[in-house]
This record gives sequence, structure tokens and C-alpha cells, in this order.
Amino acid sequence: MRRKIVAGNWKMNMLLNDATLLLEQVIQNLDEPTIPDVICFVPFPYIHAASTLAQDSSLRIGAQNCAAFVSGAYTGEVSAAMLASCGASAVIIGHSERRNLFAEANTEISMKVVRAIENRLTPVWCCGETIIERKEGDHFSVIQGQIELELSELSPEQFSHLVIAYEPVWAIGTGLSATPEQVQDMHAFIRKTIAGFFGDARAAATRILYGGSCTPANAPALFSLPDVDGGLIGGASLKADDFIKIIEAAN
Repeated sequence: MRRKIVAGNWKMNMLLNDATLLLEQVIQNLDEPTIPDVICFVPFPYIHAASTLAQDSSLRIGAQNCAAFVSGAYTGEVSAAMLASCGASAVIIGHSERRNLFAEANTEISMKVVRAIENRLTPVWCCGETIIERKEGDHFSVIQGQIELELSELSPEQFSHLVIAYEPVWAIGTGLSATPEQVQDMHAFIRKTIAGFFGDARAAATRILYGGSCTPANAPALFSLPDVDGGLIGGASLKADDFIKIIEAAN
């Protein structure tokens, strides 16, 4: 049985005092041990403080991005090794906002996955389609292409460290929402595609999260779907009460 993950992606939100208060509230409400794995992906400047705060709890701290390079003259970049040294244990890679706003290419995303694995960070690799791709019926081929271009060259051992997050771009902050049937169909397709590259056993063991506007209201239905292994939570992860209710829905 795959252990569920509830992961909060804070994006570029909150100042340090508010971030600390939120983490304290989440930690206080985690059962020990929690049934789902719980991760907060915080902004770079907060990683060390957050990991220190969470060190005696089951809460894991992650970063929202990492560099594709090991080290060097890359002003403004943060390496996977730096993140690990600050206490991060996971990193989001290939988020739709990184792809769309910062023009991250397939090769760059693939390199970031490798850098994360080399430094024992769990890569939470994101994939998803736009509303145009969905309306034109290209959503399955888009996801298959992302998997093939960005993950297929990984070794089976490397891939075993990966978590996948499916985020329908058209259902994030738009007022639109994917139906449970649409979510399950895509998650099942992702698992089938993984099996084609890495085998049935690895596909069955891979955790696939849903990242399209998951809330306390829809989390129970989404998390009950057979191929949904938790959620990558955006706005709801910034409110302690909402995030805790989503964690409870994964129990």
C-alpha cells in the first residue's frame, strides 16, 4: 500500500514570523506518527529555520526549486547540495509556474531531477496540461511527452526516489476544477506510462499526487481515488486549519 503524501507549496508567500507561526500550528496538530507524509515546501530563506523547527516532528521541509548545475558561477541559483545542507529533504521540480513563467525546458528539468537525487532530496516532479491542450484532446500525449523527455533516461534506481505531481494547469487559480473522473483517468494514465518505461512493479509503487486546487472540501473524494496518493497543495497550505483538514483527509 502506497503511503499518502500531503505537501504544501507555499510559493512566494509569507514573511518569516508568519511562516514560523504556521509551521508551529501544523506541527502541533500532527499525530505521531502521521499516516500521510507531510511536507512543507517553503521559500529558500526559510529552509534552515523551518527544518530546525521541525527536527523533532514528522514534518519534512522541502524547497520549491533547485539549480540544474552542481556549483559554479551561476548568480542567483541555489544548488541541490546547498538545500540539503540547510535541512531540506525534498524539492519541487518542473512546476507549471517554473515552466511557463521562467521558460524551464525539458533538458533543464531533467538535469534538476538528477541533481536532486544525487543529493538525497526527494524530487517531486510536476507534469500537467493547459486548457487549450485539454480542449483539443492532447492532454494524454502532453503528459506522455513530458515523462518521455524528462524522466525516461533515469535508471530504475534513480526513478525509485521520485514522486510525481499531476497539476492540470487549467484548474489552478482559474475557478475551473477537474472532476474526480478526470483526475483518476489521468493518474491511471501516468501510472500506465511509467510501467512502459520502468515496469509494472515500479509503476505500482510510485506515488502520484494531485496538484489542481485541492481543498478541505474536495480532498476526501480526491484522496479516495485508487491512483491518487495525496496532494500538492497551494493556497490551502497557507492556512493552518485548511492544511490540517487536508492532512486528516489523507488518514
